[in-house]
Amino acid sequence: MKTDELADHLFASMLGAFDMLTIHLGDQFGVYALLHRHGPLTEAEVSQRSGMDARYAREWLEQQTVAGIITVDDPARPAEERRYALPDEHAAVLADPDNLSYFAPFARLVAATAAQMPALVEAYRTGGGVGWAQYGELMRTAQAEANRPLFLGILGSEWLPSVDDVHERLTAGGAVADIGCGDGWSSIGIALAYPEATVVGIDVDEASVAAAHQNAASYDVDSRVTFTNTDGAEAQAQAGYDLVTAFECIHDMPDPVSVLAGARRMVKDDGAVIVMDEKVADAFAGPGDPVEQLMYGYSTLVCLPDGLSHKGSVGTGTVMRAGTLTSYAVQAGFSGVDVLPIDHEMFRFYRLQL
Repeated sequence: MKTDELADHLFASMLGAFDMLTIHLGDQFGVYALLHRHGPLTEAEVSQRSGMDARYAREWLEQQTVAGIITVDDPARPAEERRYALPDEHAAVLADPDNLSYFAPFARLVAATAAQMPALVEAYRTGGGVGWAQYGELMRTAQAEANRPLFLGILGSEWLPSVDDVHERLTAGGAVADIGCGDGWSSIGIALAYPEATVVGIDVDEASVAAAHQNAASYDVDSRVTFTNTDGAEAQAQAGYDLVTAFECIHDMPDPVSVLAGARRMVKDDGAVIVMDEKVADAFAGPGDPVEQLMYGYSTLVCLPDGLSHKGSVGTGTVMRAGTLTSYAVQAGFSGVDVLPIDHEMFRFYRLQL
């Protein structure tokens, strides 16, 4: 990349960073939903209804308009008379948490990461880590809400139904153990798609498990979905599951082999263990595609520091290639790994061979 090309690339990245952080501000004050439901609005109306200071509201609205995110009726009018709106096509991205295009949580993730920069610098200096809890509620809810539309939607309508024997088991009322369930959306999504199935969500993060209980109750599936605050490696006492899942979490674990060994003990002899993780290349090859770039961004700033915050961590990081997962699975007692024919731009699905 030539000097001027790199400079242009970084300038565009700087604009993107500003967009993410200002989107986070708008999201925190609920301005996108406000504009979508009640717009067009003046700066005073936005300030009064959102709680954002009036002078900051004007600056934010103008910045968002200049960035092409929201619209203004007439920029030539006096500032206090201009009316701002969120286009319907942008509402899907910024104001609809059920839409697969919903992107606001990723802005929250960027903000939560930026807040930990001093801790990250120290971790990079010492070889220590920055634990998941240290990133705070912003990070936890960002991760949960980013995957929520997938788990409440296509997980149960497309992904699991494409695995014939799993679909049959769950339709008939199978039992599922969902390792690394976070705020519970994957567990809830399975229960919604399969009304006869029961699900136990397992996670080491106490705040996530508390949120998961509330989320399950809000969808009226708490009679069939329960959650436990424990390590997947220590859950072997609960055996006999038709399906054990681990959605986008194995790469975060300090000891993935022990967790996968726990999954092996938990599943029935004729059951299934399915892992969803990042769709990265099979090998490092220098410059990568946008997915590879994104996953390395996550890894350097979130997943690897979280993993290394635990003593004795293997330090996998977000970029867990297929060969790495296969190695972990074999060490855990599986005979191998199959890649399932589920097509998604970000994720790859593995079935671990019993």
